[in-house]
Amino acid sequence: MSREPSRSPRIMHIGMGLVCTSKIKDMTKAGFHFIVFLADWHSWINNKLGGDMEKIHTCGEYIKQCFTALGVTPVSVEYLWASDIAKDIEYWEKVIRIAKGASLQRTWRALPIMGREMSMTDVETAWVYYPCMQSADIFHMDLDVACAGIDQRKAHMLARDVAEKLGWKKPSCVHTHLLMGLQGPETVEKEFDENADLNIQISSKMSKSIPKSCIFVHDTPDDIKTKIKEAYCPPKQVKGNPILELSKYVVFAERENLEIPRPTKYGGPENFENYEKMERAYVEGKIHPLDLKNGVTEALIEILKPVREHFHRHPQLLEKMMEIEVTR
Repeated sequence: MSREPSRSPRIMHIGMGLVCTSKIKDMTKAGFHFIVFLADWHSWINNKLGGDMEKIHTCGEYIKQCFTALGVTPVSVEYLWASDIAKDIEYWEKVIRIAKGASLQRTWRALPIMGREMSMTDVETAWVYYPCMQSADIFHMDLDVACAGIDQRKAHMLARDVAEKLGWKKPSCVHTHLLMGLQGPETVEKEFDENADLNIQISSKMSKSIPKSCIFVHDTPDDIKTKIKEAYCPPKQVKGNPILELSKYVVFAERENLEIPRPTKYGGPENFENYEKMERAYVEGKIHPLDLKNGVTEALIEILKPVREHFHRHPQLLEKMMEIEVTR
C-alpha cells in the first residue's frame, strides 16, 4: 500500500501535478493500492487558505479533478480525507504514542515539512502536532510504503524511528523530486534541511506564490510559451537548469521521446529517445537553450492538453479555486 499526501492546498502546478501523478501511475501499474491522502486537518493546522475548512475541502475536490485529468482514474486509487480518520479515537492514540516516543527536538526537526524554516522560534503549539499526525497517518492506514516529496522525508524518518521503539511495522519510503522554479536556483537564506543540496532544492522548488516561475496544470499554451521563454536556462550547464529538469522529470516521464525543433542551418530538428543522450548533446553545445525551451514548451503543451480540456468542460471547481486565490 502506498500513499501520496496532499500538498499546499491551492492552484496545482506541474511539480505536484505531473511529478506526483507520474509516480502514482508507476506504482499503481506495479500493483500497489494507492491512497491519495487529502490532508484537510493538516492544512487547517498549517493555516492554509486561512484555515477555512470549506475552502480546503473545495481544494481537495479540485485536486481530485486535476489528478483525473492527468490520467489517474478514480477507480485506480483511493481518496481518503484526514478528517475521516480523525474521527477514530485509535488514530489519536497513535498520535499520542508517537509524541511520547519522540523528543521535542526530534519532532521539531520534522517541522520543515510544513514549509517552516528550521530557525523559527515563534510557533503555534498546534504545529508541533503536525509531524506526529503525519507519522500516525502512515500507521493508521497500515501503509507499506509512504510516498511524498523529498521535503517530507524527515517526517517519514520520524515514523521509521518511532516504529522501532513501539514495535510497529516500519514503512518503506519513496520520495519524489522537487521540481525547480523557472527562476533557477535560489540563494539560500533559510534553513529547511541540514543537507546543503537538499536545502537548495527545497528553497528553489517551484512555488505557486511566484506565478511566473511555475507552470500550472491548466495554463494556456500562450502562458506556457511565455513562462518558459523567460525561464533561466544557462547554456551547456546541467546543475541548476530548470528547463533540463522539466525535460527529465516531466517530459521523459510522460513521453518516450522529445523533439528539439532546431533550425536547418544548425542541423535541423533532432529527436531524442532518452534524457541522457539529450543532456549530453546540451552539455556539448549541440543544443541551444532557445531550441531546448521550444522543444520542452511544445511537449508540455501537449502533455497538459487533457487538463485544459477537462476544465473547459467542467469549469466550476477551477473557477471556485480562482476566486479563492483572488480573495486570499
